[in-house]
This record gives sequence, structure tokens and C-alpha cells, in this order.
Amino acid sequence: MPPEKPRRVMRLIAPAAFLAALLAAPPARAMVPDPGAVPPAVPTAAEAPVALLVDLNTGQVLHARNPDRRFMPASVTKVMTLYLAFELMKAGKLFPDQVFMMRPEVARVWRRKGSTMFLAAGDQVRVEDLLLGIANVSANDGSAVLADGQAGSIAAWTEAMNRTAWGLGMNGSHFNSPNGFPDEGKTFTTATDLVTLARALITRHPDAFGYYVGRMGFDYKGIAQVNHDPMIGRVPGADGIKTGFTNESGFSYLGTARRNGQRLVLVLAGVENGRLRAKLAKAYVEWGFSAFERQQLYAPGAVIGEARVQGGNSRAVALKAAGPVTIDLPRGSTPELTATIRYDGPLRAPLAAGQEVAILEVTAPGVSPAHIPLYAAEPVDTAGPLDRIVNAVAGMFS
Repeated sequence: MPPEKPRRVMRLIAPAAFLAALLAAPPARAMVPDPGAVPPAVPTAAEAPVALLVDLNTGQVLHARNPDRRFMPASVTKVMTLYLAFELMKAGKLFPDQVFMMRPEVARVWRRKGSTMFLAAGDQVRVEDLLLGIANVSANDGSAVLADGQAGSIAAWTEAMNRTAWGLGMNGSHFNSPNGFPDEGKTFTTATDLVTLARALITRHPDAFGYYVGRMGFDYKGIAQVNHDPMIGRVPGADGIKTGFTNESGFSYLGTARRNGQRLVLVLAGVENGRLRAKLAKAYVEWGFSAFERQQLYAPGAVIGEARVQGGNSRAVALKAAGPVTIDLPRGSTPELTATIRYDGPLRAPLAAGQEVAILEVTAPGVSPAHIPLYAAEPVDTAGPLDRIVNAVAGMFS
């Protein structure tokens, strides 16, 4: 059956229409994927106590096991250090050609401790090289030098990491260092929080992500090291993000791959060894791309619906998504779909074109809902005297 047009209930506003393809969809049937279509490749609980696979385009959770269980992320902590650095660069408070020195007191703690880019006391290092070392060879020393150089101390940088994490809504996380070195559990996170961080890293800083993250390795001081990411160069479309390991935490991984405009992010934690982590990561992401098929609901640029506006020169604003609107469905299923536009409204003018103002929620029985940001299709200015009179009169008859 085609998706029923959602009701308008208080602040829930229904889309104006659905694509003709959906309206012509065959009748709904039970959501049972073709059992022979894709071999099962979801990690078992014994293999990965924590596992999460999410489609970043739709926000759908394709699979989850203990997504909110806290665990020690080890070097995956460095993703927060990278994100904070990218935020500071965007704000003009950090620059790639800026140079920081490894102070003797930092060297005493972090020189050649764990994963390293072989920095020594007094070394002058460009921020660009520090970020490349952190992202691709998991440099503990590079993380410490960056933190100390930019924030004045490692403690101050760590405080900024936590403020940034809380600002993103990572409420199940706490960071005690810039690199995740063993600290008796003072640094912890959740799979849900790591997906939130990955989404922010990729969507807010696509250029920095593309430049710094996901290289095959890094050569510094004439010492070439390889990136231990299990998917880069092995899984089509894979481009990072970070592995982690300590004796305390076991093997963990935050990874992503993009194919045909679809980006999946996965988290694995508590895996017994690196070889198993690599096997699980590749099979898990391939299952995500294969076991589901994307159904397009709206073409790129289509007007999805509208939202009411208060105090503007228009009483409503058209809403569009950033690209095509899709939902992931188990392969071989044709469920009934329902779409609802959600926003806290009426919206207040002025609104800028391209401003995120609403969320399109698409639901189907038995699958995680899709949540797609919606943006104002055109600007709405503050109402002038005449506009206010017209709106007042129109409101009497609406």
C-alpha cells in the first residue's frame, strides 16, 4: 500500500505528496527479507559485545547490539581530538601551518609511548603533520603535542574535548586524555556517541575529513608507518576512521564506507584480536550494503512539504532535503510507509534559505525509522506592517 498521508497534529505537519512510484507500489506484505539474498554477517555477541551499524544518510540503525553500553575506546578517542581540531580550524583558532614544540615536560610523559610519530623534546611540528600522524598512525605523542600547544596544557584540551562532546549530545562519553591511553576507565564512550561524533566529523568538516583521515599510512622523520584501519584499501568506498586497542579495552573500531551516495558507519568494541576485528568489520559493512535496498521517496530538489511561519512576510515556508530522500528496507520487502514532518513550530522569522528547520521521519513496520533533515527552500523575512495585517486576516480564516 502507498504510505498514508500523515495527519496534522499540533506541530506535526504532513508532507504535501509522495512520489508517484510510491503511490504505485504493490500492496504491503510481511517484512521478511529473501533468506537467500545475503549471507548473514552480523557479528555474534561473543565476537563483538558492542556492535552498531548506521546509515548516515537516513539515520537508520541497520543493526545494534548494546549501543549505549559504556566501553573504553582506546585510540578511537583520537577521533574527538581530530574533531575538536577541525572545529578550531574552522573558527580560525588553529591553522595547518602553525608550529608547536614538544615541550620537555610533555616529552617526559609521551615520548615514544605506545603508537608514535617519534617526536622528541624540542621538536617543532606543523599542525598538519600532527593531524596526519594522529589520524593515520595513531600518534599518542602527536595528540599530546597538539593538545598542549593549542590549549596551553593537556588538561585544558581535554576539558575542551568534553565540552565539545556534550555539545554534540554525547552524554554517555567522558575523555580523560587526548589519545585514549589506558587510564583505569576514566575515558569511556558508547557506540551511539561514536556514531554521533562520526556524523559531525563528516558532515561539518567534509574537506578536512577527506584530506586528513583514511590514508594508507604516514611518513614522518623518514619513518614510514602503515594505517591499521581494516577496511581502507580492502573494502570499496572505505575511507576511515579509527582503530583502537589496549589490554584494558580489547580491540575496537569506528569505520565508514561510502558507495553510490550512501554512507554507512559502524562501531565494534570488545573484540578479542585484530584479525577478528578486521574480518568482522568487512563482513558487517558488506552486509549493510547488501542486505538492504534503498527506496527513493523524493528526488533531489523536490519540495517535501511546508512548515508554518510566525512573524514573517510569508505564513509558510517550503521544505527540501539536501539530496534525495531514501529509506533502507530489507531486500525483497515492500512495507507500508508513513512520513511525518516534525518541527518545533510555528517557526519564527526571519529564516535563511538552506537553514535546517525540520526533520522528515519515515517509518515502516519492523525497521528503524529514517530521520532526514529538512531545510528552508527560500528565505522568509520578518513581516512588515502590511504583511502583519495580511497574516492576521488570513489567520482568521485558516
